[in-house]
Amino acid sequence: MLVGLAGIVLPVLPGLLLIVAAVFVWAFEESSAIGWSVLVLSVILAVTAIAVKYIIPGRNLKEAGIPTSTMLVAALGAFIGFFAIPIIGAPIGFVVGIYLMEWRRVGRDLAWPATKKSTGQVALSIGIELTGGLLIFGAWLVAAVAT
Repeated sequence: MLVGLAGIVLPVLPGLLLIVAAVFVWAFEESSAIGWSVLVLSVILAVTAIAVKYIIPGRNLKEAGIPTSTMLVAALGAFIGFFAIPIIGAPIGFVVGIYLMEWRRVGRDLAWPATKKSTGQVALSIGIELTGGLLIFGAWLVAAVAT
């Protein structure tokens, strides 16, 4: 579960999937009503967190007028940056990708504010997913202590 939480903050691993998988293994070993209930709750929380992490930031980006193409180029920049500069390259490539696309789209003066808005929404997305992961972790911890 801790690896899953780390995978949310440093998006190299599928964080929520790892956390739910860990709960599944525990529930399978526990084989009790509490174990299966926590697993169901974990799946519901994970699906909800995944949906919300795309809906809210996506809506905010649309309202700010930042197109999907900018985010796709930013994701490509993060992918290239991940391999070009190990560990810190993904965030650098992401921000550079947003900035270059926005510079091309709205000009140099407005590119940086759009980049900050986009980066803030990505941070919000990570925060939403991390909250879901922590809620799952907390539910498991309470159940594990109780059993």
